[in-house]
Amino acid sequence: MSEQQTGTIAAVSRDDKHRFSKPVVAGIRLVAGHGVEGDSHAGATTQHRYLIRTDPARANLTQVHLLRSELLTELAAEGFEVSPGQLGENITTTGIDLLALPLGTRLHLGAEAVVEVTGMRDPCSMIDKFQSGLKGALKHTDAAGRIVRKAGIMGIVLVSGEVAPGDELRVELPAGAHQPLGVV
Repeated sequence: MSEQQTGTIAAVSRDDKHRFSKPVVAGIRLVAGHGVEGDSHAGATTQHRYLIRTDPARANLTQVHLLRSELLTELAAEGFEVSPGQLGENITTTGIDLLALPLGTRLHLGAEAVVEVTGMRDPCSMIDKFQSGLKGALKHTDAAGRIVRKAGIMGIVLVSGEVAPGDELRVELPAGAHQPLGVV
């Protein structure tokens, strides 16, 4: 993977309520140390409903959810109808294999914003309530016995900025040995 890899922002979404899907909007503001302004998952500490009950002081490593638009095309070929924002992502991208990025990758979004990749999203049972069988398409075991997760990646906001569809997404790989993404 080239350190100068670039892609494009296809869509942005946010919701001030804890719902499964997020409506697509014209633009979002990323706030350093907080997440997507006006989104229910923004905050310095976890905003995930389950994690708040078990560890409310836990650092929020899931401030921003990114998903590649190419996944939506793959899901359509399998008979699922999924549009940007419907899997709860804040940023839908094109042209970057997000799941192949190493831990600590910095994503430069638009003119100013920077998000550091913290891990993969682990699809939950809510996905099957959205569309039956979808969880199996997003998380399965391959022929070698490895768990494959396709539900996107999570990150934290390092530098604030505005992000909108059509903006450039630039990848900055971390220095040194690269660590694969785990689940956050």
